[in-house]
Amino acid sequence: MLTPFIQFLIAANVVGFLLQGMLGPVTIEWFALWPGHWTNVLAAPWTLVSYSFLHGGLTHLLFNMFAVWMFGTDLERVWGARRLAYGYFLGVITGAIAQIVVGEAFGGGGLPVIGASAGVFAILLSYAIVFPHRTVMLLFPPIPMPARVFVALYGALELVLGVTGSASGVAHFAHLGGMLGGWIAYRFGGAVSRWNRRR
Repeated sequence: MLTPFIQFLIAANVVGFLLQGMLGPVTIEWFALWPGHWTNVLAAPWTLVSYSFLHGGLTHLLFNMFAVWMFGTDLERVWGARRLAYGYFLGVITGAIAQIVVGEAFGGGGLPVIGASAGVFAILLSYAIVFPHRTVMLLFPPIPMPARVFVALYGALELVLGVTGSASGVAHFAHLGGMLGGWIAYRFGGAVSRWNRRR
């Protein structure tokens, strides 16, 4: 059963994908993240979040939403919707900032960044911290491993691919920045949950 925030998130991403198909390239022009120079974001600050509702095809959307459902549902049952939303969108923003910083420093700009992956990686890291010993089954190859090992290896792979540039077309540093957002939500997001209970 879908928890409230996960249900909202999947629905919002599906709507974003449908609008992207209806409106065409203008959605990328106006709502994708364009790293490479801070002026791009200063001119369109909403892109720090809006890029996460766009996707590069149906497969991209399905994989991201599958991961959101798989890892986010149990995390929301422990954290609550407010704290999970805080962690997810913080991951989206820190992922965008990380990609911008890398683009500014190393000239990696030019191509737009789209997709919910930074938020997904925020959920992944938070899940691994909250459920470190829960078994995660890889798809390719089908190898079971503890969640903390899976996420640590995944993060290390993203770092290697990002530094070497051996998998172009993927915003690896946005993924790593998303993990930072997930850690912040774990470390400091309890205040959000306490505020939620006081209401």
